[in-house]
Amino acid sequence: MSDLDRFRYLEAVQDFRRARRRAELEHIVARLTGRPAGLLCYQDVAERLKAMGGADLGLQTVPLDAIVGSVGRCGEFTREFLPLLDEDQARWARVRAAAEMSVLPPVKLYKIDQVYFVLDGNHRVSIARQRGDTHIPAHVIELTTRVPLSPDDQPDDLIWKAEYAGFLERTRLDQLRPGADLSVSVAGQYRILEEHIQVHRYYMGLERKSEVPYEEAVAHWYDTVYLPLVEAIRATDILDDFPGRTETDLYVWISEYRSELESRLGWQIHPAEVAADLVSRASPRLWRVVSRLVDRLRERLIPAPLYVSAPPGHWRQEHLAMRRNDRLFNDILVALDGRETGWRALDHALEIARREEARLHAVHVIPPDGPPEEARLAALQDEFRRRCQAVGVQGDLAIEKGTVLHHVGERSQWADLIVVSLSYPPGPRLTRRLGSGLRLLLRHTTRPVLAVPNTFSPLDRLLLAYDGSDEADEALFVSTYLAGQRHCGLVVLTVARSLRAAAAIQARAQDYLEAHDVPALLVRESGPVVGAILKTAKAHATNLTVLGSYRRPPLVELLFGSTLEAMLRASRQPLLICR
Repeated sequence: MSDLDRFRYLEAVQDFRRARRRAELEHIVARLTGRPAGLLCYQDVAERLKAMGGADLGLQTVPLDAIVGSVGRCGEFTREFLPLLDEDQARWARVRAAAEMSVLPPVKLYKIDQVYFVLDGNHRVSIARQRGDTHIPAHVIELTTRVPLSPDDQPDDLIWKAEYAGFLERTRLDQLRPGADLSVSVAGQYRILEEHIQVHRYYMGLERKSEVPYEEAVAHWYDTVYLPLVEAIRATDILDDFPGRTETDLYVWISEYRSELESRLGWQIHPAEVAADLVSRASPRLWRVVSRLVDRLRERLIPAPLYVSAPPGHWRQEHLAMRRNDRLFNDILVALDGRETGWRALDHALEIARREEARLHAVHVIPPDGPPEEARLAALQDEFRRRCQAVGVQGDLAIEKGTVLHHVGERSQWADLIVVSLSYPPGPRLTRRLGSGLRLLLRHTTRPVLAVPNTFSPLDRLLLAYDGSDEADEALFVSTYLAGQRHCGLVVLTVARSLRAAAAIQARAQDYLEAHDVPALLVRESGPVVGAILKTAKAHATNLTVLGSYRRPPLVELLFGSTLEAMLRASRQPLLICR
């Protein structure tokens, strides 16, 4: 060996030792981060992903970053092709020195999708990467698989990719719907997808009264169940809240969460609403995590009578963001107590549901330790079904144990309107206000609440009590919708200390109504608010009063009362309360 050759060899040895130190450092980082640093093993990948064929692509120039695996020598190099074995020094150094003197022959690679595996030439790839090359000449043989594989994939990814390959082999979805991408980020999802397909096939068979071919059911499930939900996910940018996850991940999570909710509540929930709730409850974004923590602290630290769930306008913003049609009330929730007052509340709820073509959801709550009373409950359910069928409204009734406030509150999130009896308004005294379930419901829910007395009202002459507050703006929004949809009369009452103040407030309401082409009679009054509302309702023969919810801070309102609670005690017609 000449002096120059010896010098090149010794220099190559130093390069090897530097590469070994970097390999050790890479392993330490991998242990700390939990991200594997090893090469992908060709045999494992080909077997799991059911790789097929072997087309000879000939000589090509291949990017070194795409070479992340090896055939038979996975344990000898890191993912960056740094050497792992000290005993490899002599061979590595000889190849390194030879690379300085002449052009080395091309390596031999297997290609699966976007990833290359070294069949021959591991040391040449390692040396090329250490000296900063970006490409290497290679003889390439390509194998095909049904699932994608990228240079960023880790060994753990092979678990779900293997499941994906099996899923595609059984369903042939990639052939039935070319271009469909059902990649996931965690294992176990494809078992759930296949269960969804089997259930969908079962119901298709019931509808047709004949067995449905499996592949037809697969395609129909993809077109009518999977794809619409994925398109909703895309439209709402929900994926931004779950970095690293896929559309199929979210499809599975939303579907499973929706199934759990529907089983618990007893009615169907639109996927978009479930998705929005999933984001608010599970998004790992920092500001959402902090928001959830603050909400939990508020719930624990603030007594229930002083708690306020959300600012005015929350329901309107939420509803308009997910609005699926021109109707304002798609789901109506009514508390049914089995007494005459409860049936009257149901009659009002049915009337609105009929006009709105809405779904009606009733809940009847029995004491936790009360007797079963099967006969009474069966009669209750029969009467509920009879009344729904009489007006052609789709309704469901849930029987629950516990408190009315808990079960109505739990369901209110998924409704657009809550209908309750006005039999027990908050009393004028502090102790009565503290114990009022209706007051707590109005404080806690963001949904409009229709409180009805023990007489039926056709709800076709509206009186809006408008004072220009944020809560009154919500009442104006709902009143404008109701008057516009039903072409019914609307009277807008403003009670103010001066005519100038009343005129300024009413000008806002008039501008809004004119912008929506809704005619209204504007009335101004002075003096006590409750008296002015009752007087105007009588004078103009209205049968539904729409007004804003609580305005004052909870403690102030609790100690000194409010106009709303005075109206709840005094009114003999339904009150629609908006926040």
